[in-house]
Amino acid sequence: MMLDQFPTAFLYFGAAVVLLALPVGRARAAFLLALPILAAWQVWTLPFGIYAQQELFGFTLDLMRVDKLSRAFALIFCLAAFIGNLYAWHIRDTVQQVAALLYAGAAIGAVFAGDLITLFFYWEGTAVTAVFLIWARRTEGAYYTGMRYLIIQVGSGVILLAGTVLFYRDTGSLAFDKMTLGTLATWLIFLAFGIKSAFPLLHNWLQDSYPAATITGTVILQSFTTKMAIYALARGFAGTEILIYIGAVMTLFPIFFAVIENDLRRVLAYSTNNQLGFMVVGIGIGTDMALNGAVSHAIAHILFKGLLFMSVGAVLFRTGTAKGSELGGLYKTMPLTMLFCVVGAASISAFPLFSGFVSKSLILSASAHEGYYIVWAILLFASAGVFHHSGIKIPYFAFFAHDSGLRPKEAPFHMLLAMGIAAFLCIVIGIFPAQFYTLLPFDVDYVPYTTTHVVTQLQLLFFSGLAFAVLVRSGIYPPELKSVNLDTDWTYRRFLPSVIAVVARAMSRIWAHQAEFWLRWLNGFISRLSLTFGPEGRIAQSAPTGSMVLWVAVFLGVTLIVSFLS
Repeated sequence: MMLDQFPTAFLYFGAAVVLLALPVGRARAAFLLALPILAAWQVWTLPFGIYAQQELFGFTLDLMRVDKLSRAFALIFCLAAFIGNLYAWHIRDTVQQVAALLYAGAAIGAVFAGDLITLFFYWEGTAVTAVFLIWARRTEGAYYTGMRYLIIQVGSGVILLAGTVLFYRDTGSLAFDKMTLGTLATWLIFLAFGIKSAFPLLHNWLQDSYPAATITGTVILQSFTTKMAIYALARGFAGTEILIYIGAVMTLFPIFFAVIENDLRRVLAYSTNNQLGFMVVGIGIGTDMALNGAVSHAIAHILFKGLLFMSVGAVLFRTGTAKGSELGGLYKTMPLTMLFCVVGAASISAFPLFSGFVSKSLILSASAHEGYYIVWAILLFASAGVFHHSGIKIPYFAFFAHDSGLRPKEAPFHMLLAMGIAAFLCIVIGIFPAQFYTLLPFDVDYVPYTTTHVVTQLQLLFFSGLAFAVLVRSGIYPPELKSVNLDTDWTYRRFLPSVIAVVARAMSRIWAHQAEFWLRWLNGFISRLSLTFGPEGRIAQSAPTGSMVLWVAVFLGVTLIVSFLS
C-alpha cells in the first residue's frame, strides 16, 4: 500500500502510539498540531477513487472511498482537530490527548468508509474514544454522564450492526450507498444514524454530555459525532422525505429549552440540536442545492459552534463557571474573548458577511424552491430563535448583562489564537462564498447575496433583537436561575430510576415475606423430622442409638467377610 493511499484514520491511530513515546510537554503539543496538517494534505492530494481494500472473512472492505462528499467532511475534521489541539495546548493530560487523536481518527475513518462493516467499526470507535473526554473531568457526575453517553452511543452501533446483518441478508451487499426506507434493515440503520444525529426524543445525550466534558474536550466533542452522523444520512438517505419533517421539529423544540437554560454550555448544546435540524432538512429535500446546503452548514457549524464553545470555555477556564446567573461584565477584562464570541454569535445567527448566512441560505432557498413553504416558514422562525438564544443570549449574559464583579485575566494566548483562526474562517467564508462552494459535493450556481435575501434576513434578525430587548426590559424574559433543566431525558434520569426504585422496594418486601414464609416452613419441617428421627424421636424410642450402631457394625463385618471370601 502506497503511503499516499494509506488510510487517513490510521495516521491518527499510529500517532496515538507515537504520542505515548514523546515526553509530556511542548513536544507532544506540537506533534498534535502537526498531525492534522499532514492528514489534511493527504486528504487534499488524494485523487477520487477507492483505496486500501482489505479482505475480512470473505468480505471486501473499502477503507478509503474518496469523493467530493467524503473529502469535504474529512478536511473539516482535520481542521477541527488542529483548532481543538491548539486550544488545548496547555493540556498535559495523556488521557485527553490520546482520546482526542483516536476520536478524530475514528470520525475521519467513518466518512471514508465504503462499506457498512467498516462504518460500524469506526462508528463504535467514536463512542469508545469520545467518552474519555467526559471521564477526563474526573468527577462523580462526569463518570455517570459518561456511562449514559457510552450506553447510548454503543447502543447506536449495535442497532447499526443489526441493520447491517439484515441488509446483507436482504441484498447480498454491504456497500454503504444510498438506501431506501422500507425494510427492517434500512429502518434500523436509519435509527442508528438518527441517534447520533440527535433526532427528537433521541437527543438528550447531547445536552447531557457536552457540558459534562472538560473545557477542551467539549470543543472536540462538538466537532465530530453529530457531523459524522449528518454525513452518514447524506450518504445513505438523501432525499428521504421524512427527514424534512424530523429536521423541522429539530429546529423548533430546542429554542424554548435554550431560552430558560442557565448553563451557557447547555444553551450551546441545545443550539446544536437546532442547527442539526437545518442540515437534516437539507438532506431530506435531497436536491443538489439542498445537499450542498447541508454539507456547507455542517462545515460552517463546526467552525462557529466551536468558536462559541471555545469562548464560553475560556470564560469557564478563567472564572470557574459557565452559569449565566454568575457571569456578566467580563468584556472589561476579556475583550478579545468577547469579540470572538460575538463573531461566533453573528455566524450562527446567519448575519450577512458571516459563514452561517452563506450556508443556511442554501437550505432555505432549496426548501422554498421545492415547494415546502411551511417548512421554509419554520426554518425562518427557527433562524430568529437561534439569534435569540445563541446570537444574543450567550454574549449578553457572559459579557454584558450585569457586573458580576469578576475581573479575570484574558484567555491564554493559544486559546485566543485558536478562536482567532475560527473567527477568521467564519468571516472569510461569509465574504467569499463562491470559493467556499467549490469544496461542496455538487456544482450549483448559487448567489446568496441577493437584495431580497439580505433584506429579509436583516429584518428577521433586527426584529428578533428587538423582541429580546423588550422582553428583558419588561422583565418578561425568563431569569437566569441556578437550576438544571431536564426535557425528555427526565424519563431515564428521574422517572425510570423512580419506577425502578419503587419496583425494587416492592420486590424486596415480597422477597423478604417469601423468605420468612419458607424459613418458617423449613424450620417446622426440620422440627417434625427431629420428632420422628431425632435422638429422642419415636423411632429412637423403639431402636436406641447404641443398638443401631451395634447393628451397623455387625452388617459391616458381614460385608467385609463376604467380600474377602469371594
